[in-house]
Amino acid sequence: MDKIKNIIQASVDTKSQILQDSTLLDTIQKVVDVITDAFKKGKRVYFCGNGGSAADAQHLAAEFSGRFYTDRKALPAEALHCNTSYLTAVANDYGYDVVYSRMIDGIGQEGDVLIGLSTSGNSANIIKAFEVAKEKQMITIAFTGITGGQMKAISNYLINVPSADTPRIQESHIMIGHIVCQLVEEKYFG
Repeated sequence: MDKIKNIIQASVDTKSQILQDSTLLDTIQKVVDVITDAFKKGKRVYFCGNGGSAADAQHLAAEFSGRFYTDRKALPAEALHCNTSYLTAVANDYGYDVVYSRMIDGIGQEGDVLIGLSTSGNSANIIKAFEVAKEKQMITIAFTGITGGQMKAISNYLINVPSADTPRIQESHIMIGHIVCQLVEEKYFG
């Protein structure tokens, strides 16, 4: 029983640190504004991640393209890993490190938003995608752990959860992602 309570407390502590971090909260608000503005300009939002972060990326993309709280029109958002034929062909033919960058090279447009979820901030395939996104003048948003890893230097906006523990980071990514989805939906649809 104590182990269960300790795990829950660790999650609560991480979220409490986020709640007290005015700089991080300000970044979250800026991300809401940037995504809302992109949607208003007819731009798209793309998500990418690996493993559990891929599942979170897919979940958050669905909140925009499906719905969050309100019945409303779909917003143009998608997770880049959902086409398994593309993913496995590119990984086999070129290498896993370029599965996201090739997709961004093919479909990304200036003003689109790329959100990368990586607990370490060091996922090579997301870093390469951010590099291509920068070349295409896209907006990059990194969801990472405490250090930001290599993504810190190449993202326009860094949401670095104050933890080095992967499960606590991922739990916070979903919380922050849900906040962003709710506030974008409210701001976009009024």
